[in-house]
Amino acid sequence: MALILQYINDMHLFMDKYGDPRTNPWFLMSSPFPTLMICLSYIYLVKVFGPRFMESRKPYELKNLLVLYNFLQVVFSAWLFYEIGAAGWFTGRYSFQCQPVDHSKSPQTMRMVHACWWYYFSKFTEFFDTIFFVLRKKFDHVSTLHVIHHGVMPMSVWFGVKFTPGGHSTFFGLLNTFVHIIMYSYYMLAAMGPHMRPYLWWKKYLTTLQMVQFVGIMVHAFQLLFIECDYPRAFVWWIGMHAVMFFFLFKDFYNQSYSRPKARAISPQPITTEIDDLKMAYKNGAVKNGFSNGHANGLVRARTVLPAGN
Repeated sequence: MALILQYINDMHLFMDKYGDPRTNPWFLMSSPFPTLMICLSYIYLVKVFGPRFMESRKPYELKNLLVLYNFLQVVFSAWLFYEIGAAGWFTGRYSFQCQPVDHSKSPQTMRMVHACWWYYFSKFTEFFDTIFFVLRKKFDHVSTLHVIHHGVMPMSVWFGVKFTPGGHSTFFGLLNTFVHIIMYSYYMLAAMGPHMRPYLWWKKYLTTLQMVQFVGIMVHAFQLLFIECDYPRAFVWWIGMHAVMFFFLFKDFYNQSYSRPKARAISPQPITTEIDDLKMAYKNGAVKNGFSNGHANGLVRARTVLPAGN
């Protein structure tokens, strides 16, 4: 136990020494453990506790809440996109080829630093995507891709806000918030009801846009491996490899959802046909093997409670 406590203390000393002094005192920034615990709690909630809690309950009807939530996420994402752009990428101050971190406290620079923290905070609000799936018993939506994507992002972004708030890595946030404007707009329309389905034909292209986003982030990050830039190489790999991981996860989802030919649904034969024929045979005296009509009726009742394929 003493060794563990010493390790934690040494890590905190490292964080205080090398962390950005502008964000060190901010909420959830002094240590990675609160963020890590929140992420682990989220995974337990949506994969273990939530399904158990809903097992004997009916799905909650959350239509109005979902519309409101997704609308607020659209507004939040749009505000973040504007702030990240107005603090750097839309002003001509930021270079797409190489953008070191500005460690000053000028108003424009601090605007970007604050935008980085709010982008980090937005990763927690996205947990509600999964929580609403669980409350509606849409357990098939709580996929490995979904949980990994939401469970990893707060921890990943925490390191950026802690050590490099601003600079090259904020391009990730710029693209991601733009995609989220479109994504949550789609979810908002879908939550309004079945009458919106004719206008939601573009779901496939939304997934494509998400993959294009990660390709753009990969190219933007990994270019620094080939040019001189005063930006930490560790974060080049950190951001680039996250983009690689998410690209292939989304690509696998795309292939499963849109590329593979769907198996043709085979209508099961009526489960009473075989037994009804047997009953008719007994009735007509064609089969005499010791079974009675009552036995056949019992078989019918037994057969009807079994799921297809058993």
